[in-house]
Order: sequence, then C-alpha cells, then structure tokens
Amino acid sequence: MSQSVLQRIRQFDEARPGFPGEHWLVLATGVGVWLATRRHPVFAVRLLGSVAGSVAVARAATGRKVPRPLLRWLPFAERGRDHTV
Repeated sequence: MSQSVLQRIRQFDEARPGFPGEHWLVLATGVGVWLATRRHPVFAVRLLGSVAGSVAVARAATGRKVPRPLLRWLPFAERGRDHTV
C-alpha cells in the first residue's frame, strides 16, 4: 500500500472526464450545506457543515478547468497544473 487514500482519490478524479458546469454544481452544494447546517442546535453538526461547505466551495474554485485569469485571485490554487478551460 504505497499510496495514501487521498492520493488514490486524486488520481481517480484526474482520470475521470468532467462535465459542463461541474464547478457550479459543487459551489451550489457547498453553499447549500452551509445554509442547511448554520442554525443547527448541535455544535458538531454546525462545525462539520462549515468544514464540508468550505471544502466544496474551495473545490469549486480550484477544481478542474479553472480559467487562467481566476487563478491569480485564488490564494490556494495549484498554479502548476493545467487549469485552462
């Protein structure tokens, strides 16, 4: 077991074909998770919702096929990868 689970997930994600509007769907999912969990009475649910929503929004912003002009505005984008549309 030379690869971590995270590395295998990343390889699978890079190998699969994307679909048009994928980043918009992921962005909507992240915002939806934020809205659905922000007023939950249990702190752990709010915390997990905040983390999951943040991960989804970050993925939408830096995921596959991000236009080059946006890369300079994203502090956590991987500039070495080819993100052009």
